[in-house]
Amino acid sequence: MKVNKAALTTLAAVVSCCSTRAFVTGSALPAQSTPTLLSRMTSTTKRTTALPMIFKDFFSSLGGGGFESKIDYDSLPYPCPELATAATDGKVLQDLVRKGGKYKVASFAGGCFWGLELAYQRVPGVEYTAVGYQQGPEEYPNYDQVCAGSTKHTEAVYVVYDPNTCSYDSLLDTFFARVDPLTINGQGRDRGRQYRTGVYFHSADQEKIALARFVEEQKKYERKKIASECLAATPFWPAEKYHQQYLENGGRSNRPQSTEKGSTDTIRCYG
Repeated sequence: MKVNKAALTTLAAVVSCCSTRAFVTGSALPAQSTPTLLSRMTSTTKRTTALPMIFKDFFSSLGGGGFESKIDYDSLPYPCPELATAATDGKVLQDLVRKGGKYKVASFAGGCFWGLELAYQRVPGVEYTAVGYQQGPEEYPNYDQVCAGSTKHTEAVYVVYDPNTCSYDSLLDTFFARVDPLTINGQGRDRGRQYRTGVYFHSADQEKIALARFVEEQKKYERKKIASECLAATPFWPAEKYHQQYLENGGRSNRPQSTEKGSTDTIRCYG
């Protein structure tokens, strides 16, 4: 059952959830013998959560049941399973190795993650992308929870790029070309804490470049303060399968949009 986003946002305004969790940086990849994520999620000791009972009661009363559902990360395309493993272990990756190539990673939030992902898919040197939930304390968040505002995550895009052909500066160019950094908690028609914008750095080098870029961008707006975040990345939790490469796969209208490198075709955010 689908629940209207407006109803979720209204509910989120009623209850505020407060919790924190530390994170660890790292770039290690899981071994091939690692049990599947789904089995780890069901067999591990139950983790604490700050989700209030009111959210569970609200969705139960509607006959839903999706609010507490778990995402099957193993069914998602690369690099989602690896990212979910890292998040489960409390790690923030700095790089990934794939088919003999070593890639850097970066993450950004720019409102609805569908359009921002397509923008990064088109950047030369970007090898893989994923959409998901970041900068929130709860583990294993799903779409209903994030839309309700109960996890404090934002919709984010994870970018895996070849540093030999794609610089971190060029990824920041795409971010600032795509978002209005002055908008608080939203972009376009999308409003809510889950649509806040941000640059989330994964290394000291990225931090230095990102902070310097924010200083330069701020100069463009005189007394208006940039609302976009510039923070250390926290673990990235991949979103449900139907969200991954959503616009490339046709979106709502089943009209696939080009991922060709350098494409300047207008991005239709909802397909």
